[in-house]
Amino acid sequence: MSEKVSERFVVTLKKSLMCVISFAPLLNFSKIQAMESPYSKQKGKRAALIIAHPGHELRVHHWLEEAKPVVLVLTDGSGRTSKSRLESTTRILQRAGARPGSIYGRFTDAGIYEIMLQGKSDLVLPLLNETAEFLIAEQIDYVAGDALEGYNTSHELCRYLIGAAIELARRKTGREIANYDFLLTGRPDECPERLRANAIHLPLDDAAIARKLAAAEGYPELKHEVEGALKQFGKILFAQEWLRPVPNHTGINLDHAEVPYYESYGEKQKAAGHYQHVIRFREHMLPLAQAMWAEVEKVNSGSPCAF
Repeated sequence: MSEKVSERFVVTLKKSLMCVISFAPLLNFSKIQAMESPYSKQKGKRAALIIAHPGHELRVHHWLEEAKPVVLVLTDGSGRTSKSRLESTTRILQRAGARPGSIYGRFTDAGIYEIMLQGKSDLVLPLLNETAEFLIAEQIDYVAGDALEGYNTSHELCRYLIGAAIELARRKTGREIANYDFLLTGRPDECPERLRANAIHLPLDDAAIARKLAAAEGYPELKHEVEGALKQFGKILFAQEWLRPVPNHTGINLDHAEVPYYESYGEKQKAAGHYQHVIRFREHMLPLAQAMWAEVEKVNSGSPCAF
């Protein structure tokens, strides 16, 4: 009796296997693989990280380890202290296997503040062209960088620069370059549902979390910021990293219904005697963004890419 049961089991198993094999061509294994490994969308491709300040790389530390991007940093992160943070960022890049690019602490924070305040497009446009040429020369497939959050003017300028440079490089070469952002002040685990299917999501295991926290806690110039972020969000929220797809034109047609945080903060700093002037969206930021896109429009090689 047991032999007959065993025989029937073998026959049934064989039929089941044949059924799976016969339907295999109808299964989209690439989608299944992508679901199992969200990072597979861009894994193995050439990546660039473009950030306004040294230290922003900490938000995507595990992605930094995985993608090993070429990194552009607009400022030295000196703030009002005149002390550069680049050395600390360089150590993190070396440990992660990433490397600095051609633009690395090009401006002081005071210097880039003046560029925005004075509307110096004669300095911004060469930076745009240099960034586009960098993307072309390095054959970059995708870029991650600061999100547009209305928080800091340098972060905003960086986002405008990324989008315009990607579009300029695309028009010059015909190559598509994917554009992603990540939050710097918002919840590190936040990604709108509508973006998740096309986002890069890296869940961190215990070892990756430990390395990320060690890197953050070993960044002396950001000690207070790191402590504040951990207190606000807790360690568990830093166990996820989201790189979200973003249109190249992000922020260019933005109609601020409310005053951006950087304007209200600037007014407080001016009242405290730290600033003489306040950088404003319509008066300062938007004209620079529009100047960059006017430069892009000089190169016409087809319709603009959405991302």
